[in-house]
Amino acid sequence: MKLLLDFVLGIGLFGLVTSSVYTALAFLAVRRFTQTETSSAVFELPVSLLKPLHGAEPDLEAHLATFFQQQYPTYEILFCARRPDDAGLIAARKVAARFPHVPVQFLSSGEPTVPNAKILSLQKMAEAAKYDVLIISDSDVRVDSNYVREVVAPFADSSVGAVTCLYRGVAAQGGVWSRIEAAAMSIEMSAGVLVADMLEGMKFALGPTMAIRRSCLNEIGGFLPMGDYCADDFLLGNWVAERGHTVVLSRHVIDHVVLHADFWPSMQHQARWMKSTRFSRPKGHLGTALTFSVPFGLLTAAALCGLRPPHWLLLSGAALLWSVGTRMLLAFDISRSVVREKSAASSVFLYPVRDLLGLLFWATSYCSRNVLWRNEIYRLEAGGRMRRIHR
Repeated sequence: MKLLLDFVLGIGLFGLVTSSVYTALAFLAVRRFTQTETSSAVFELPVSLLKPLHGAEPDLEAHLATFFQQQYPTYEILFCARRPDDAGLIAARKVAARFPHVPVQFLSSGEPTVPNAKILSLQKMAEAAKYDVLIISDSDVRVDSNYVREVVAPFADSSVGAVTCLYRGVAAQGGVWSRIEAAAMSIEMSAGVLVADMLEGMKFALGPTMAIRRSCLNEIGGFLPMGDYCADDFLLGNWVAERGHTVVLSRHVIDHVVLHADFWPSMQHQARWMKSTRFSRPKGHLGTALTFSVPFGLLTAAALCGLRPPHWLLLSGAALLWSVGTRMLLAFDISRSVVREKSAASSVFLYPVRDLLGLLFWATSYCSRNVLWRNEIYRLEAGGRMRRIHR
């Protein structure tokens, strides 16, 4: 028994060290991000906004309306779904009628011929778009009126091929599970992206907002080559970076609304997120286990309680306090300095819970290749490809 407890203690202490190193890197990355100077020069290329849609979603009309309220001189919005009578397109038409001054197109892509049906919508919109800067955004995001201006600004540098944004999770429907998922979006995702950007530069994009020059999109063969993949956002940024163009992480932060208020849908969504990362970035995903803190604090405390060394209660309490406290401090820093949440309390107190669940999601990502996406089951394969499993 002592040998087993020693082993558990060793794992716990090792994990506390690695997670502490990661936390220190995250704090440095936050400072780097917040101290980056933004250009004050006016840069206003005409822009085409691409909005893929699929069915109705809570508050969809309100989210879409924010894209019609941009303080920007020349832009158009294109919407596309599988069918012309899609509920999402119907909602978009209602919103567009309130803003007749904004040019808009409504398209349909037909039934999917590739596993990632969104890609067909993106390709259809890109072909119909008038302008050479394309901004793709998900249907479950809402933005400020300066969104387009700030996302487009980095393209003033001709070496920039793509721009992407961080996002704050918004649990609009309330509920503890959606708030935990929102904390994952705001804190866990932001920390990982900021550290990656600091260590190696941006070599990927984030799905809620991806902006790209048409010339760069043509270089990578358009959107269609991504049709067999789950993580099209990762691929778009990765392929642009591989061709020597710069991918910029904008200082602008958007709202990403959590659509899953109940326990099981939220768990399925987070599991798909983790599995997608496993197949898209297998080496990085493997090392993700060492970035979690609370699970290793619990292991260390449990082992110390079993071994009962001198001052075991003090030591086990210190391990737990360190693992939880560092997560809370990181959540507070990112919440206030990076994603600028109105209230940091939710993320600060729920992020340690998400950190504990995160290791469980990481472990279960190796238990199955199947994911549920848009009520369809897909099997993930090497390199992030996926294929639909007919039920």
